[in-house]
Amino acid sequence: MKRCFTSATEVIVVAMLAAFTGTLAFANPPQLSASTPPPVAPVLSPEVRGDLAMAHQQYLAAIDAYRQAPTDSPAVWNKLGMAYHHLFAMDEARRDYEQALKLRPGFPEAMNNLGAVYYAKKDYRKAEKYYRKALALDPKSAAIYSNIGTAWFALGKVNEGIDAYRSAFALDPRVFDTSSIVLVDEALPAHDRAQQDYCLAKLFAQSGKNRQALDFLRKALDEGFSDRRKILADQNLASLRDTPEFNLLMTEEKLP
Repeated sequence: MKRCFTSATEVIVVAMLAAFTGTLAFANPPQLSASTPPPVAPVLSPEVRGDLAMAHQQYLAAIDAYRQAPTDSPAVWNKLGMAYHHLFAMDEARRDYEQALKLRPGFPEAMNNLGAVYYAKKDYRKAEKYYRKALALDPKSAAIYSNIGTAWFALGKVNEGIDAYRSAFALDPRVFDTSSIVLVDEALPAHDRAQQDYCLAKLFAQSGKNRQALDFLRKALDEGFSDRRKILADQNLASLRDTPEFNLLMTEEKLP
C-alpha cells in the first residue's frame, strides 16, 4: 500500500485534455490551400507540463518542468515536493512542502504531505501532528483521515485508527481502493497491518462490498490475524459468511 499524497488532481486532468485538444481537433482535417498556415501546437505552461509528466510517472521530467514555473506559487512547490516524494527523496520533498506552507500557511494538501514525509521517516508522532493540522484545515478530506488513521495504528492507537478509517470511508470509500495511491503498510509491523486490514474488511463488508472485504480479510489472515472465533462472531462480517468465497477462505487458512 502507498502513502496518500494530496494535490489539485483535476489540474492534471485538465492538462491532459489540453494536451490532446490539437489531436482531437484535427482528427478530420479540413482541406487547406497552399497559402493556409499550418495549425500551431498549443504552448503548455511549465506547471501543466509538470502535471502531464506526473500523470505518466515521469518524476524527473516533472521536477525539471516545475522548476521553470513561477516561484511564488504554493501549488507548484507542493507538486514539486510530490515529485521528489515519489522518488523517495524525503528531505527535498520536506523542503518543498515547507516552502509551500510559507507561501500559504493554511494549505491542507501541503500539510498532509509533510505529515507523509515524517511517516516515511517513521516519526509517527510528528506525522500525527501534521495530519491533525491538515485535518483542522480540511475536515472533509477522506485522504487525511486515512493517513492519520494509519499513523494511529503505527502508534498503537488502534481504536483511534479504526474511528479515523470509519470517517475516511464515510467520506469516500474509494480512498481504500487497493489500486489507488492511498494506503501504506510497509512501515507497520505485521500484527498492526493485520489489525488495520481486518478493520478495512469490516468497513467494506458493512457497505456491501464483499469482494473488497474478502480481499482485506485475506490480507489480514496472511499477516497473522488468527482469531477464528472473532471472525465467525463478528456481526460486521455477517454478509460474508454465507458466501462460498468466505467458506473457501476459512478452509484454506485452517484456523484453529
